[in-house]
Amino acid sequence: MIQNKQRSIYTPLILSVVLILGVAIGVYFGSYRSKDTTMFANIPVSKFEVLMQLINENYVDNINKDELTEAAIVGVLKKLDPHSVYLPPVVQKSATEHLEGNFEGIGVQFNMQNDTIFVVNTISGGPSDKVGILAGDRIITINDSLFAGVGVDSDDIIKNLKGERGTKVNVGIKRHGTKELLEFEIERDKIPLYSIDIAYMLTSEIGYVKITSFGRTTHDEFLKASKELKEQGMTKLVVDLRDNGGGYLKSAIALVDEFLSKDKMIVYTEGRTRSREEYFSTNKGNDETTELVILINSWSASASEILAGAIQDNDRGTIVGRRSFGKGLVQEPIVFRDKSSVRLTIARYYTPTGRSIQKTYDKGTDQYNADIYNRSAHGEMYEIDSTYFVDSLQFVTPKGKIVYGGGGIMPDVFVPVDTSYYSNYYREIAVRGLIYYFALEYADKNRERLSKFTESKQFERFLKTQNLLSKFVAFVEQKGLKTNAKELVQSKVLIVNDLHAYIARNVIDNKGFYPIIHKNDVMIKKAIEILR
Repeated sequence: MIQNKQRSIYTPLILSVVLILGVAIGVYFGSYRSKDTTMFANIPVSKFEVLMQLINENYVDNINKDELTEAAIVGVLKKLDPHSVYLPPVVQKSATEHLEGNFEGIGVQFNMQNDTIFVVNTISGGPSDKVGILAGDRIITINDSLFAGVGVDSDDIIKNLKGERGTKVNVGIKRHGTKELLEFEIERDKIPLYSIDIAYMLTSEIGYVKITSFGRTTHDEFLKASKELKEQGMTKLVVDLRDNGGGYLKSAIALVDEFLSKDKMIVYTEGRTRSREEYFSTNKGNDETTELVILINSWSASASEILAGAIQDNDRGTIVGRRSFGKGLVQEPIVFRDKSSVRLTIARYYTPTGRSIQKTYDKGTDQYNADIYNRSAHGEMYEIDSTYFVDSLQFVTPKGKIVYGGGGIMPDVFVPVDTSYYSNYYREIAVRGLIYYFALEYADKNRERLSKFTESKQFERFLKTQNLLSKFVAFVEQKGLKTNAKELVQSKVLIVNDLHAYIARNVIDNKGFYPIIHKNDVMIKKAIEILR
């Protein structure tokens, strides 16, 4: 989305540069052809530098040179590939924080509820947690400025709550059961960001780890999770890479190393000016004998595909799900003095059998980005036979399994999208976010009763006694959506399970959410079936 925003902002500027160039050549050089052509031909500068000088000295209106330069950078990168991008300073900082695993702020997860900042959760041990801010609190003021009401912008909220470590911010809190605002002074600190959402036991012997990205701390997080699961009896493991868009190459390599015996190829990279670099497993793997299933879907990309491709090509485990995104390009960041950066594609990566899984981008960035939706339109999410691979891009693993390059990792076991509980009624409440908002309000109103439950099974047992479905139907009708009785019956199991999961997330976070939401997850069921 960030790239799309940049394109929409800068396209008019790029067109302006093109038009200006045409006018400059036709009029400026046309009027003074002999003299000026010779003059510029003898100056060892690029056409762009000449153009910027001409604009600066002669253009009819005032111009912002920095804006023009950034527009030109975006235009140039757009001609290369979809993953060579320009990041303005703010975006560069945010992207770096995400991968490095920490940012500086007050340590709350919040959402906007009825035009008010609603604290969904405080990060354990963070600055807000230490001063006594609670889940369910509403932030009304920040440094004496009102932040409640129509028109409050999320970017402004983040800008005011985040800040350098050691700086302080004052917030006014409205808490359920109190009439006056509670004032808190919070000293900002480093807030850890984790790339593993949850690690828990699916059965008495099958562990589960959900990895959302590959950042600096991912490998260490995995080692800790694996150790804890083994202490609970894990001998088999499901690693969930669904919707994981990638991250650091070295983190993916380190993680693959845990599953492979010594001297197995993990991945290699090669570019026009970059010589081939090969990465092999060492003898330090802690999970070399753990039975393994990897879950992927259409949004598993980059580093996720490195991991899945290495496991598949080495015949080490079973890949389950749907074809992955198809990003096989390696980017290198170049940071400028103003803290903006360019991520430039410098190589392609190849799986151990030698396949590139980068999908084509010959038809331009827009078509490239639309590929996932086109797959769905062509039936690929529902039928394995809808996926087309070119025979010339066929490769064979050491044990004789046929795999393909040219556009993502195709799983060993295909699992179609499950539509058995889907109805138009369910789609409508999902699109409007009504399950999420009902869960938020219910958790807030019943937090005192719900807080005594610390495990998902206890939590769910209690919620089953609360007649949530009828309460939710009434809530939906209040929001203007008429109930379809037949479709409600069709989707009842899915709706109730979603309600339980999201209410649990609002009270006991991911350890409550995932065990409940996974009950209707067909990929999880297939993974358990395979490992059993």
